[in-house]
Amino acid sequence: MNQPIIHVYLMPGMAASPTIFEHIQLPRDQFEIHLLEWKIPYKSESLQDYAKRMCTEIRSHPCVLIGVSFGGVLVQEMSLFINTEKVIIISSVKSKYELPRRMRMARKTKAYKLIPTQLAGNIEALVRFSFGKTVDKRLALYQKYLSVNDPAYLDWAIKNMICWDRAEPLPGVIHIHGDNDMVFPIKYIDRSMVVKDGTHVMIINKYRWFNKNLPDLIIR
Repeated sequence: MNQPIIHVYLMPGMAASPTIFEHIQLPRDQFEIHLLEWKIPYKSESLQDYAKRMCTEIRSHPCVLIGVSFGGVLVQEMSLFINTEKVIIISSVKSKYELPRRMRMARKTKAYKLIPTQLAGNIEALVRFSFGKTVDKRLALYQKYLSVNDPAYLDWAIKNMICWDRAEPLPGVIHIHGDNDMVFPIKYIDRSMVVKDGTHVMIINKYRWFNKNLPDLIIR
């Protein structure tokens, strides 16, 4: 008897397009991949309301949600509104306590309000903010992955990343994290599957690891 196809929805990181998943391949006889894209948020839209609106893009229930970085935060919130088989986050955080000290300080001082004006229209600064300083040598390469530079989106995304208020991780979330992630340093991360030499952009440059391991993580 043929096994039903598992529908996997991929959510990119902050300001990124689905092209970050261009090398991700799962066996087609087992999985069907669906790529999600960022929407421009409504004025004063909460992260929870945005997550609920994103759920209208999910056509298959139950499904597997996979999110990178801020996309990982979003899929966790989405999972509260739809039936999911698995939630997998990559280069992300499970609660506000896994945010690095500088982000927690930015929340306390509300310094995050100054960041979007520095990034809007400045693709170089946006790449460094989204992917970390380690991308300097490959700046031009990573520019192609960023497509959402609308000031309203950046303002909303940065605020909701830094001010995410989840105190307790959702049960069952699978967390994959690189030991060389400069955006969310591994020292702040509790209970994750660690990828050796993995950086914040490992979904791009360590895609072979994901192609090898994601199928088992999804079906186990």
